[in-house]
Amino acid sequence: MFEVSTASCHTNVDKRRLVAERAKFAKHVMVSAGVCFGGKGRLHFIPDTAKVNAELYVETLLLELVQGYTAKLAPDWIATNCSELIGKDEWPPNSLDLNPLDYHVWGAMLERFKPFQPKPENINELKKVLQLIWYHLPQDSINKAILSFPKRLRACVKAGGGHFVHMLK
Repeated sequence: MFEVSTASCHTNVDKRRLVAERAKFAKHVMVSAGVCFGGKGRLHFIPDTAKVNAELYVETLLLELVQGYTAKLAPDWIATNCSELIGKDEWPPNSLDLNPLDYHVWGAMLERFKPFQPKPENINELKKVLQLIWYHLPQDSINKAILSFPKRLRACVKAGGGHFVHMLK
């Protein structure tokens, strides 16, 4: 079933721009992943019943994203190799505009999902399609998103932590 909405007050606008189709009660999954310059991890599907909180993140997702025991080594490696990295207490608040997954990767995956045919009919099929899209997601576009982070961070600081995307053009 699709929900279709139209706006009748915009008579000068192409009708194709006024129709939005959305699947009602569409199947969905919650996904976590990690990306960096030069690589990406694998997708991690979070069970529907899971409560996403700090405990789940630290005890499950973070360990999987950095592949287990290396999580304990990461702070030492970062301190040795990335002295210019800001401390975790100085990180900006959670911002979709400062997370490469949010400002690039998920949108790129959605653009590749839209024309995908046939559409998945259940959760398992959806997971397989997402994994296929993830596998074929070009690393060069992820690298560009990672490289844009310093510019985005400077814009965030210049905007006093407020909305800054308009400053990136």
